[in-house]
Amino acid sequence: MKQPSVGKSRLRGAVDERDHAALVLALAWDTLAAATAAGVRRVLVVAADPAAVAGLRRPGVEIVGEAGPGDLNSALRQGEALLRERDPAAVVGAVQADLPALRPAELAAAFAEAAGRRAFTADAEGTGTTLLLSAAGGPLDPRFGPGSAAAHAASGAVALELAAPSLRRDVDTPADLAQAGELGVGERTRAVLRAREVA
Repeated sequence: MKQPSVGKSRLRGAVDERDHAALVLALAWDTLAAATAAGVRRVLVVAADPAAVAGLRRPGVEIVGEAGPGDLNSALRQGEALLRERDPAAVVGAVQADLPALRPAELAAAFAEAAGRRAFTADAEGTGTTLLLSAAGGPLDPRFGPGSAAAHAASGAVALELAAPSLRRDVDTPADLAQAGELGVGERTRAVLRAREVA
């Protein structure tokens, strides 16, 4: 995660500027809550500024400082290495931190469909990636960035076919946030949006 005050630049304007960082943190909180509820054993947040995201700590969630050059793929490789220190044979996953409508059952269904294979879920537009899973004990090999769905498919990852609208609806723009709201966002995101309505 980037520092919340500078992250999600395309989402600016969805709430008052003074609430932007709170919204970014709320998106992440609701994503993490769904992941832990889906049975993920250990969640690691790799953060550019760990102190700025300290509020995301909860049972099963650790926060570590980013040690690499500051891009998403290097941060994910760092997280993967830390997770593998404890369980070299585990399935390691990377999930975007902006899935506020994520339903634990849909995430669990993605794990089930992957069935131990390296696999990914494309975003609602079909071009990005919201979830990438390694094979058990295999490399994650993240290729996030523009056109990541095609990049992951070209690298041999299996494209998961389940509908999973809440898993595919990441939030980059105010329009995305409105669509996530139609699906039903989590409690923290809902609270930030409710505060906007009251104001």
